[in-house]
Amino acid sequence: MYLGIDLGTSGVKVILMSEEGQVIASQTSPLSVSRPHLLWSEQDPEHWWQATDKAMLALALAHDLGRVKAIGLSGQMHGATLLDAKNRVLRPAILWNDGRSFDACQQLQRQCPEVQAITGNLVMPGFTAPKLVWLREHEPEVFRRIAKVLLPKDFLRLRMTNEFATDVSDASGTLWLDMEERVWSERMLHATGLTMAQMPKVYEGCEITGTLSLEVAQRWSLPCVPVVAGGGDNAAGAVGMGVIHKGQTMLSLGTSGVIFSVSDGFTANPDVALHSFGHALPNTWHTMSVILSAASCVDWVVQLTQFGSVKAAFQALENRPKQRKLSSNPGVFFLPYLSGERTPHNDPNAKGVFYGLSHETQAIDLLEAVLEGVSFALQDGLDAVQSVQQIEASIDVIGGGARSHYWLQLLATILGGPMDYREGGDVGPALGAARLAALAIHGQGALQGICCKPNRIARFEPIMNAREYYQQKRQQYQSLYQGVKGLSSFS
Repeated sequence: MYLGIDLGTSGVKVILMSEEGQVIASQTSPLSVSRPHLLWSEQDPEHWWQATDKAMLALALAHDLGRVKAIGLSGQMHGATLLDAKNRVLRPAILWNDGRSFDACQQLQRQCPEVQAITGNLVMPGFTAPKLVWLREHEPEVFRRIAKVLLPKDFLRLRMTNEFATDVSDASGTLWLDMEERVWSERMLHATGLTMAQMPKVYEGCEITGTLSLEVAQRWSLPCVPVVAGGGDNAAGAVGMGVIHKGQTMLSLGTSGVIFSVSDGFTANPDVALHSFGHALPNTWHTMSVILSAASCVDWVVQLTQFGSVKAAFQALENRPKQRKLSSNPGVFFLPYLSGERTPHNDPNAKGVFYGLSHETQAIDLLEAVLEGVSFALQDGLDAVQSVQQIEASIDVIGGGARSHYWLQLLATILGGPMDYREGGDVGPALGAARLAALAIHGQGALQGICCKPNRIARFEPIMNAREYYQQKRQQYQSLYQGVKGLSSFS
């Protein structure tokens, strides 16, 4: 058996995977995000550890973990987790959807004009490096005390093994990695005032980074098993869905929304804010578009409109007369930029917008507009991916939002291709982490067997007679952003 631990933004999920690759059990422990100032997004790393411990204790209470052979880690990317010389946390971690470092991005670009050549990516506030440039200017006392910089999941690794390590896929999101060589770039570290000594060692995703400490092993009722490098949440999710070969593509509907596609070697198009990263498997790369708010928009509008629950909200949509959707009246539009936006705009100051409201607008219209707006944003991301590579016709979908058949059908129609929901789609990153742990034990020769496509539960085909309606509405959606861009800034 193998364990996969996924540190998400909204919670920690752990899964137990059998030798045959089946998910035997899972446990989840929730997390919350602190937003003390405009554009800020933070979490206390100690809360990550407490949530992980809680989930593991619950799993150990229900299942015998004595036959576990290895543990893999997955987690939210880009977070700046800062430790002093005694491994104490210096401040709350600055998260992937934090937008405070926009000016620092411009500064870093000026300091290191060759950043795109080294990393293949635009300098964006979400990445880790600009966060450290911001910190150096605004919290110099904290900056001076930094002994180690870790990514979120690697803080868990430190607590589990006492080792400082990360993996290629997660390190790709820092702007410190030489993307073709898959090693830290001294030039990029120097540009942010850091040294190699402050960074964890970089491993491939299926390499062993250390061993579970005796103290933690006893607490979790585990042997002292190897802990494997693992991957950033999206790369691990792709491994979980068997998205490992050129052109295979995945859509992740979590807090954020991601289009992930395996590329033919290292390729890049930073002009449309497309990410070009190393995959969690050796000698493999991928492109990735990211919208910062996806399923989180649905949670927000459900709370705003008092539907009671996401399930109740989707049930109301499914019961709505379908002819209303193809009306000549486009209804309400929604820009899903509640945390700013990455692909394709790279605009941390972008804001969420409802447009087209009237006295007749009902709560269900707002919910429908949110689903459409997020889907249009994902199509923008798909266009960015397809600007550099061809993809397979069907797309695998994972994440909490993928549980809604209504939304998957809408996505198939708007994106214009089949959407496949597979076994393990609700625990994709944790499943991928467990698969990487199995690979570490069995070796690369077992790749095809361990990282195969899970069984397909459902396929959603585009409704072609609705495509024209949505494409026309999407054009208006895109015009709306251009019309309101910059209005949130007052001078």
